[in-house]
Amino acid sequence: MNPVLKRITMLVLAVAISGCATSRNPQDPFETYNRAMFSFNDGLDRVALKPAATVYKNVLPQFVQTGVGNFFGNLGDVWTAVNNLLQGKVEDGLNDFMRVAVNSTLGLGGLLDIGSEAGLQKHREDFGQTLGRWGVASGPYVVLPLFGSSTLRDTAATPLDIVGDPWTYKDPTNVRNMGTALRLVDLRASVLDASSLIEDAALDRYEFIRDAYLQRRQSRVYDGDVPRGKGRRSTVDDSYLNERSAASPVDSAVAVPGIEPLQAPVPEQAPSAQLSVKAE
Repeated sequence: MNPVLKRITMLVLAVAISGCATSRNPQDPFETYNRAMFSFNDGLDRVALKPAATVYKNVLPQFVQTGVGNFFGNLGDVWTAVNNLLQGKVEDGLNDFMRVAVNSTLGLGGLLDIGSEAGLQKHREDFGQTLGRWGVASGPYVVLPLFGSSTLRDTAATPLDIVGDPWTYKDPTNVRNMGTALRLVDLRASVLDASSLIEDAALDRYEFIRDAYLQRRQSRVYDGDVPRGKGRRSTVDDSYLNERSAASPVDSAVAVPGIEPLQAPVPEQAPSAQLSVKAE
């Protein structure tokens, strides 16, 4: 089995088993509303975004898809670098700025990921994670229209994530809008297999996505090392998440369909595939 799908299979089983212990989650006091919004977002994904992503994946050559992902991922590195610096992770922030410099020049405007080949690690940070590092509690789980999974803290941080996305300032407007649409379709295409697996395996897709999102979000806030008393470490393995567009508004929305909104502005804003896994 593909290693990505194998990890997701293990995640599905882990969350499904843990979810059998209780039918109520204290972090989800708005469950009735959230389920209704989840269904709305899921419907948009099924009739619009998923079909477009399927055509995109089946028609365009892989090298083109890789180039698109690299280009927007390079833009996402800018905001990631800023957030790493705000969190006091100076070394990581400088690493991210170096990635942008290398990929924007030697990588033909970001189409090639020369930085990774040179040993410059890719990070993914957003302002919600920065607030979490500053001690701001996540608050209740919330499903946003189009954007998908979030928390009160991350919802408040979303406008800054959009402002921090370089693509937001691209002119002319028609080019910006077409690029945003392409970005969303590319992100959705990258997790088509994962989303199909979740649809087939999860007993309750809403609970699976919610629990996986909250666990992974907390793990990301603490870079996988959640302090004692803050909750258990996330069972979600970041390595399987093809979040190629790091902290951009759109990326705020992707990872595993349904696990972190497909934020799409959509900046990270078009109908959400609820894809994501922006996680604490």
